[in-house]
Amino acid sequence: MADNPMLKFVGTGQAYPEKRSADDRADDFLEISRSFLLERAEEQASRCSQCGVPYCSTHCPLHNHIPDWLRLTAEGRLREAYELSNLTSTMPEICGRICPQDRLCEGNCVIEFSGHGAVTIGSVEKYITDTAWKEGWVEPLVPGKPLGQSVGVIGSGPAGLTTAEYLRVAGYEVHVYDRHDRAGGLLTYGIPGFKLEKDVVMRRVQRLKDGGIIFHEGFEVGREATLEELRARHDAILIATGVYKPRDIKAPGVGAAGVVKALDFLTASNRAGFGDSVPEHEDGTLHANGKKVVVIGGGDTAMDCVRTAIRQGATSVKCLYRRDRDNMPGSQREVQNAEEEGVEFVWLSAPIAFEGTEHVTGVKVTKMRLGQPDASGRRAPEPDPGSEYSMEADLVIKALGYDPEELPKLFGADDLSVTRWGTLRVDHKTMMTSVDGVFAAGDIVRGASLVVWAIRDGRDVTEHMHRYLKAKAKAAVGEKVAA
Repeated sequence: MADNPMLKFVGTGQAYPEKRSADDRADDFLEISRSFLLERAEEQASRCSQCGVPYCSTHCPLHNHIPDWLRLTAEGRLREAYELSNLTSTMPEICGRICPQDRLCEGNCVIEFSGHGAVTIGSVEKYITDTAWKEGWVEPLVPGKPLGQSVGVIGSGPAGLTTAEYLRVAGYEVHVYDRHDRAGGLLTYGIPGFKLEKDVVMRRVQRLKDGGIIFHEGFEVGREATLEELRARHDAILIATGVYKPRDIKAPGVGAAGVVKALDFLTASNRAGFGDSVPEHEDGTLHANGKKVVVIGGGDTAMDCVRTAIRQGATSVKCLYRRDRDNMPGSQREVQNAEEEGVEFVWLSAPIAFEGTEHVTGVKVTKMRLGQPDASGRRAPEPDPGSEYSMEADLVIKALGYDPEELPKLFGADDLSVTRWGTLRVDHKTMMTSVDGVFAAGDIVRGASLVVWAIRDGRDVTEHMHRYLKAKAKAAVGEKVAA
């Protein structure tokens, strides 16, 4: 490193001393980049030593050993830092990229409280795990001694993949069923590639496949097999489907061409990123290039949509949200990123109609004001009479969040109990549903939430399923002895 002439040039300000080939220059650049990233990671990690209260760890749903692996990073012991972070998380490089750290670990950093800025925990987590993949420190999944029992996992999002990995390591045969043609759930199709590169997700999935987990992609439960039929194939089932039913708007013109769902828009963009043929991109139905785009919503999905539209070449992008900035559910960091990229936020505004005949041409908007707190404790938005106006739009994206699908109907399982919100009802002591041997975890239980919580749920349900399966195996042995 010390003899690298480009590094000397960068460090001393002297002229780059020799002619280099294109390949050599590229190598020099990569070396500088790696050196800079390591220096930044060590610098950020060393700041953590100033804190004696690990609020960052306690506010992480996974209770990652954040101060410990930051200390190891500061000491240059990256492999040990990676191994420690990997103890509590099955996807540290993914969490490092997409966790809302400003609301979790970094938001509870003691150094942040003191006014000196939080340690950039997510960036360090991403760096050490990316380094682990590059250096070959990420070990293959090694199955445990076969236990003679199989498990079916419905859904290949973060909760399902986490449980599949842990149960395979324990020695179970694991089958993962997913309706899509690629595993990963919203990690694959719901989050833009500029936030979460798809090769990062696919290498995690491939590691599980190489470890003997059997994936049934393009498999829709209720069509290819009912839940009862899957129960007959396996000793236990996990439902980890997430929530995919988009919330809608009741307003005149909402069914007009050009008014689209956020997940359709994001999925089309991600499929195009994979190199798939996407007719809706080619004909412009789900592409923002050259259009005036209006996104409705204030959560992270809305932020993904506005930032994707900017990258697709929209002429303008506006985000309508019915509350103010302080009351939005999405990450403030994402809002700042979007503003820096040219998105205009129209706070305290809500659509009341969509204009246009054959195709949407605009959104009729009313201004809102915050009234008294509702049942959730947040101040409820109320229309401000006489404040209506129109906003031009060629493409309107509805990003209002997701609700659970009607799983009992979809799965052909009328005995599968749900809550009044449509989420699966579970015994919270065992995480088992109303159907014996069928467990549930992730968003389908808690409602639309964070990836890190899905990983936590997947980790927790593993213990309950393992206990159930051991008891089932013991009972089977007892029955054979009695016979």
